[in-house]
Amino acid sequence: MIDVADAVALGADRTHVRKPLPPDRLDALSRDILALKKRLNAVILAHNYQVPEIQDVADYVGDSLGLAQQAARTSAEVIVFCGVHFMAETAKILNPNKVVILPDLDAGCSLEESCPADKLAALQATNPRFHTVAYINCSAAVKALSDVICTSGNAVKIVQAAPRDRDLLFVPDENLGSWVMEQTGRPMTLWKGNCYVHVEWTHAAISRIRRDHPDAPLVAHPECTKAVRMLADEVCSTEKMVAWCKASKSDAIIIATEAGMLHRLKKECPGKTFIGAPTENCRCNECRFMKLNTLEKLHDCMENLAPRVELNPTLIARARLPIERMLEISAKPLDVAG
Repeated sequence: MIDVADAVALGADRTHVRKPLPPDRLDALSRDILALKKRLNAVILAHNYQVPEIQDVADYVGDSLGLAQQAARTSAEVIVFCGVHFMAETAKILNPNKVVILPDLDAGCSLEESCPADKLAALQATNPRFHTVAYINCSAAVKALSDVICTSGNAVKIVQAAPRDRDLLFVPDENLGSWVMEQTGRPMTLWKGNCYVHVEWTHAAISRIRRDHPDAPLVAHPECTKAVRMLADEVCSTEKMVAWCKASKSDAIIIATEAGMLHRLKKECPGKTFIGAPTENCRCNECRFMKLNTLEKLHDCMENLAPRVELNPTLIARARLPIERMLEISAKPLDVAG
């Protein structure tokens, strides 16, 4: 996989601009992909941060929780996962006997890279009372070491449901973890990891865009730093952003999350203007990992049924338990989980 430092450097290099596909090429690839999907009995799952042309051919576009739920219930024989590697791993864990393919195996995640399984195990060994809550942005090996998985959409609910007689360890995103502590009042030991995209926003940059658009509310992802979250009118997962923006009476809304989210918001909230929050030095709000997936690579991976995501059966069995625990808690009413 691409090294995180390389991804950050690439993200800062604005000389590279993804060229749009010519309309005839876009149409031809899209038609071929839909035909391949029918022939393979496949389902295409795409994260909100994927490029627009991938979102437009997907069967389901959503956040990590929604994607995990779709993967758990699909009857398709082939799962085409348009996201990053840990997401495709999650689909494989939930469907060990199905083919799971990913357009680009190098589509990684700075959060996943920040938390190696061996280092997590070493920390867990220092306190046998730890109850480990792992953000889904982690490897299968880390999931296998965890008690329960969470997403940004259900993290508060998952932590509320955690045993009261255990010490909580939250990995790997310290910003999401600190936000969850604010919401729940439950102390947690936080792993020192972050999303390299979401920490690019600063209090100063967000303050400026708010001054430029005084009537536009700001919606921020909880992976942002506290300095940014404090300026937001709403802090929520990408899926909840859609519902919040639909319900908002504002004609213009500032969005502080990865830029791919704007495409879905524009489709589902026609007539509203969405303003991508700028960073200090550049428009660094694109995840280069997410953008490694392209429509051409999606077509090729379906045509060749490769690259495939493969995991050791023992690892799958262990990692599946905390994911299933998450899905079970998420399905319960809030007062039961809390």
